[in-house]
Amino acid sequence: MFALMDIWHTILNIVHSADTIQLVLMAVVALGAGFMMMELGAVVTTTLIALVAYAVLTFILAVVLQHADAGALLTADWKAFEAMTALALLSYAILFGVVIAVVSTIRGRVLG
Repeated sequence: MFALMDIWHTILNIVHSADTIQLVLMAVVALGAGFMMMELGAVVTTTLIALVAYAVLTFILAVVLQHADAGALLTADWKAFEAMTALALLSYAILFGVVIAVVSTIRGRVLG
């Protein structure tokens, strides 16, 4: 039970600590992945691809809008990924996976 509460609190921390641009970017990536997924059995693969797409789009957003140095940012992002805990990565995967599964199910019911 404590593990589920840790995951839930990490998911809430991700949602509450993100700014509006990051939340919109998460929603766009998850909604797009949900619309592109053909069957619910591919939710794990689609979630992993969506997480990679989110990371790449976040990098591009930082380089384009914030005029960050691409090489230094790439190194900093890689170090941050290496330091990321498994709990945070699992929480991101659950967050994306649930949204993708719900969107794909709704799309399948509506569009047939």
